[in-house]
Amino acid sequence: MTASTTSTARLLIVGPQGSGKGTQGVRIADAYGIPVVSTGDIFRANIKEGTPLGKKVTAILQAGDLVSDELTGALVRDRLSQPDAVDGFLLDGYPRNAAQVAQLEGFLAEIDAALDAVILLDVPREEVFARLKVRAAEQGRADDTDAGIAHRLDIYERETAPILDAYGAKGIVDRIDGVGDLDEITERIFAALEVRGLVRAAAV
Repeated sequence: MTASTTSTARLLIVGPQGSGKGTQGVRIADAYGIPVVSTGDIFRANIKEGTPLGKKVTAILQAGDLVSDELTGALVRDRLSQPDAVDGFLLDGYPRNAAQVAQLEGFLAEIDAALDAVILLDVPREEVFARLKVRAAEQGRADDTDAGIAHRLDIYERETAPILDAYGAKGIVDRIDGVGDLDEITERIFAALEVRGLVRAAAV
């Protein structure tokens, strides 16, 4: 069913390492005139700027601990409240689990908004594994062993399942074939979003 046309685009992109998520995310953000909101970028920016939240993250990381869902949610909430994200954003790396989904949904409800679509880059595990092995060899990353790659993919699959279940129930997940030419994959994404009535701000 085609949605009514909207000039806003609140999106989430999901996919394992090696799925092309980073590359496609930048293309989508450019086309819709929205910022990519990545938890890694948010952490680094707050640490660099020495914000109160950044100092908390620094202390946690220096202690060798993981940043809690609560603090991650506070950082994302702060980022989504900034002017450039008012008319839309592309989330990458958040939410990662059911608790974070609830956090995000609560924040969006407060501002009378909701995600327009969840873009799932669907790449077979075997294909992703092969891509990561090539990348590891090219970048000389000795830590990217078969076991290490498999472990990360296991974590992704385990963490992503509840996210897709939650958003799948809302009917907003667009499963995109992530195998093939980069431009072809981009066009598949744009076609799916167009069906939802999302209007691009610029051509890629």
